Amino acid sequence: MKQHKPWFDEECLGFLDQRKQNRRAQNPSQSNVGNTNNIRCEASRNFRNKKKKYLKVNIEELETNSKIKNIWDLHRGINAFKKGYQPRTNIVKDEKGDLVANSNNVLARWRNHFSQLLNVHGVNEG
Repeated sequence: MKQHKPWFDEECLGFLDQRKQNRRAQNPSQSNVGNTNNIRCEASRNFRNKKKKYLKVNIEELETNSKIKNIWDLHRGINAFKKGYQPRTNIVKDEKGDLVANSNNVLARWRNHFSQLLNVHGVNEG
């Protein structure tokens, strides 16, 4: 699984698991609703604080790069902030021109494409 949240660590994973377990074992009693809200708020607060800390460190790094005139890393960091997370899409067209998104079908399409390109018969040898 690709990780696109560098600030998400083991502690955050623990909060997320605790929130999921509490949601699964939910009873409609009033005391449990309060407990569920507390767990949800605590998890959200933890996630928010981790992300703020991560962003603060990145901004400080950008400031340092700016001060020491490290332009390459400065622009790379700025572009990462501007673009954010962009999921990758693996969509190709098949022989008919239809879009294929299933990973197995995409692999089969590439396999056929390269076998047609590389397995050329009838070329004059010599």
